[in-house]
Amino acid sequence: MADNKAIDMLRTGLIGVIRGWLFVACLTAASIAPAQGDSDARVTKADALATFDEVWQLVRDHFYDPQLHGVDWNGIRASYRDTAGAAGSQAKLASLINRMLQELHATHTGYFTPADIAFYDLLTILSSGASGLDGNPAEQFPGGVVSYTGIGMFTREIEGRTFITGLLDGYAAKRAGLLVGDEIVDVDHRPFAPVESFRDKEGEQTTIAIRHKRDDTARRISVVPQTITPSYAYLEAMSDSVRVIDAGGFSIGYIHVWTFYGKDYWSRLQTKLFTNPLRDTDGLIVDMRDGWGGGSLEILRYFDPYMPRFETINRQGVTSTIGPKWRSHVALIVNQGTRSMKEVFTYGFRKYHYGEVIGTRTAGAALEAHGFLLKDGLLVLPISDVRLDGERLEGHGVSPTIEVPFDIRYADGQDPQLDRAVDVLVKTLQAGAEKSASDGQQ
Repeated sequence: MADNKAIDMLRTGLIGVIRGWLFVACLTAASIAPAQGDSDARVTKADALATFDEVWQLVRDHFYDPQLHGVDWNGIRASYRDTAGAAGSQAKLASLINRMLQELHATHTGYFTPADIAFYDLLTILSSGASGLDGNPAEQFPGGVVSYTGIGMFTREIEGRTFITGLLDGYAAKRAGLLVGDEIVDVDHRPFAPVESFRDKEGEQTTIAIRHKRDDTARRISVVPQTITPSYAYLEAMSDSVRVIDAGGFSIGYIHVWTFYGKDYWSRLQTKLFTNPLRDTDGLIVDMRDGWGGGSLEILRYFDPYMPRFETINRQGVTSTIGPKWRSHVALIVNQGTRSMKEVFTYGFRKYHYGEVIGTRTAGAALEAHGFLLKDGLLVLPISDVRLDGERLEGHGVSPTIEVPFDIRYADGQDPQLDRAVDVLVKTLQAGAEKSASDGQQ
């Protein structure tokens, strides 16, 4: 049975065929927020129209569906162009362009400015992948390295309030004690903006007013912004997320994977999985919530129980494992922020029963994207559709095997999805231990 399943996996080509770069990033039209911060700079009518026209034409010429999802693109131009010319600021222009792009009803579609954290992240990811980037981001950054000043925090506006949705391990926000679910009231007594609130404040004491709970009086927390280099930050945050949870007499390893976009990430993940402290744990939780996509399905091989363990032993008796495999129980945590290649990973993980998938349905954002670096921003467009074993994830996503809703607002440090993953692994391990004991008595 197992042999047939392994052969079927190779026949379908889900694993092993897609070996190169497949960048399917993480953008959904619904997630695009108006740009803030330095994009409030004034823009002339001529410049606004030039940007608008360039975006419109790039969509017409490069969008993956030549029929543009049936949208009258000439009509769209007529509807939006005059308003674009009167935008007056980069923020309003970016907001209007994104409203226009939403008419396409496609993920991996957005216009980003230096006021958006996504601008820096996507420049980094797109410039490293085969799908590519038109333009050279190095020209805009000292030393040619894409970076910005921040605290390692990600946010989302929900019903008019801003909440922390993610924190990078090892970075300023988490070190300062901020929590996922905290409401951000202001930064240094000014309205919060993801990038602008920390611009030119590297190494300086900055105060964030937050609420851990809905009815709390806002409290001020001191934090020191730092330079964040996306190509490095997500790699180190993944490493720093590693920990061991003791539960029910078992050790449960944990790692948060923010992105798969580069080979450094694949190598680091492999290193973390197969060295201590994770290597000797009884079970493993891989957290795929939020972050970015990119990468290769080769990573799914780490968890394939049907692949043989391949070892070499030299004349000195030293054993080396080629392509090591995770052999104990594993659970995956996903949510609506799990998208792109991480969503593709989830599809394979669930289809071939590697373990339980816990959380909420993934984003349904599975297209291959390309970037166009413009004068004042970055346009991201899908250039190819994606199928998995003939199935299309775009607009559908992957449902978990165990549904666990999580309203992050005022979570105050609680994480029901992680708690459920731990509980599921403990029960699985207990059942295995009981069976082994029973077999030993026979």
